[in-house]
Amino acid sequence: MLKLKASVSMLLAATVFSGAMFSPVALAGEVIKLATTTSTENSGLLGAILPKFEAESGYSVQVIATGTGQALKLGSQGDVDVVMTHAPEAEAKFVADGYGVEPRGIMENDFIVLGPKDDPAVAKLSKDATEAFSKIAAKPSKFISRGDNSGTHMKELEIWQAAGVTPDFEGYTSVGQGMGKTLLMANELQAYTLADRGTFIAYKAKLDLTISFEGGAALANPYQIMLINPEKYPDLNHKGAKALSDWLITPATQTMINEFTVQGEQLFKATYKK
Repeated sequence: MLKLKASVSMLLAATVFSGAMFSPVALAGEVIKLATTTSTENSGLLGAILPKFEAESGYSVQVIATGTGQALKLGSQGDVDVVMTHAPEAEAKFVADGYGVEPRGIMENDFIVLGPKDDPAVAKLSKDATEAFSKIAAKPSKFISRGDNSGTHMKELEIWQAAGVTPDFEGYTSVGQGMGKTLLMANELQAYTLADRGTFIAYKAKLDLTISFEGGAALANPYQIMLINPEKYPDLNHKGAKALSDWLITPATQTMINEFTVQGEQLFKATYKK
């Protein structure tokens, strides 16, 4: 039976697994443990593309969907074989500290500010995301934060800092949840929130929120895959992790990423360049 480290056992209880149940090959050690973001899981992308990798490679991918901060922590502890996240500064530190190797940018989408259709903060008229956040705080309006040290949460805090706003105003709520649950909570409370576009599109049919602000370099949302340094953790499934990373940058997979849609809308743009 596959033995999982105690530090990830609780996360795995809530994990969505891609592909079939463990096969005899997987039980023999051919499982790849991938720590990634809730956005890649909530959007449906991994469920759409990973079964093809599993069928072609013989590996079984075990997806641990969590915030970027926790995903990188699992990588630094040697609890997973590979990580795929979307927080460039945190990822650069992960590599600089010697935990991650061979970082590859594989795709991107963007962040968007969502809010009630009547837009009480008039965020739609903002010139950039910083001004939109300033208006939300000044109203003050309701704002739901993921509060989970995810890439989205890191981006949100970055925007508040740029706006010179401490996010403790009346109406600001930090929920410590993934993107999907945060969207549903923001919808129920008719509050503003920051989301990645992919998860928003996947959840759009369930929401009565609209895009209050979008666009600009500050809201770019690139995703990277990084292997775990074999010098730090030689016993991980480095061969399988490398196989997955190599597969994600193939022209065929990059085309699959571009062609993945929900309700007719493209969720991610493939970005790998040699």
